[in-house]
Amino acid sequence: MTDFEKQIAFVVEMDKIKKIMRQTYICDGSRKENDAEHSWHLALMAFVFADYANEPVDVLKTMKMVLLHDVIEIDAGDTYAYDTEGNKTKKEREKKAADRIFGILPEAQEKEYRGLWDEFEAMETPEAKYANMLDKVQPLLLNDASGGTSWEEHGVKKSQVMARNARTHEGSEQLWDYARMLIEKNVDAGHLADA
Repeated sequence: MTDFEKQIAFVVEMDKIKKIMRQTYICDGSRKENDAEHSWHLALMAFVFADYANEPVDVLKTMKMVLLHDVIEIDAGDTYAYDTEGNKTKKEREKKAADRIFGILPEAQEKEYRGLWDEFEAMETPEAKYANMLDKVQPLLLNDASGGTSWEEHGVKKSQVMARNARTHEGSEQLWDYARMLIEKNVDAGHLADA
């Protein structure tokens, strides 16, 4: 295959992300979002909220990172944030998926895109911290806007949300402060159990 053919194959493969359904409902609560919608929303947030990152970030790099971070779910599936059993095998499933999916690309792009995925997972650089913050805050925004539908559906507790977001502040203290306010608001409204 030529590099161009490999790139076409990758782009066509990416269409499958539209079929990966998440547990988070869109703002009006009418349906759950898919991975493509989630990734697009994060890419939008990456440039809208860039001024609130704790450290200066390369916005284009961050956008690439958030657009690529869930493509591995084409093979690995979406593991719900609060699925204790599913999260036990998540890393192994996702690494195997990353090998195959990024392996479709020409060598230089495979290296770059896999590197961005690995960087996101490691959460050490300013961009990775910021991207991870976006990935955690976006579902909080949607859960709040939809009246806590997903949280109520799954019986999620405040302690679970707080544990999942233990490092969210590393990407943006300001957005984390706002997210914490949303969490408390939803506890008060009965959408999240105060436990």
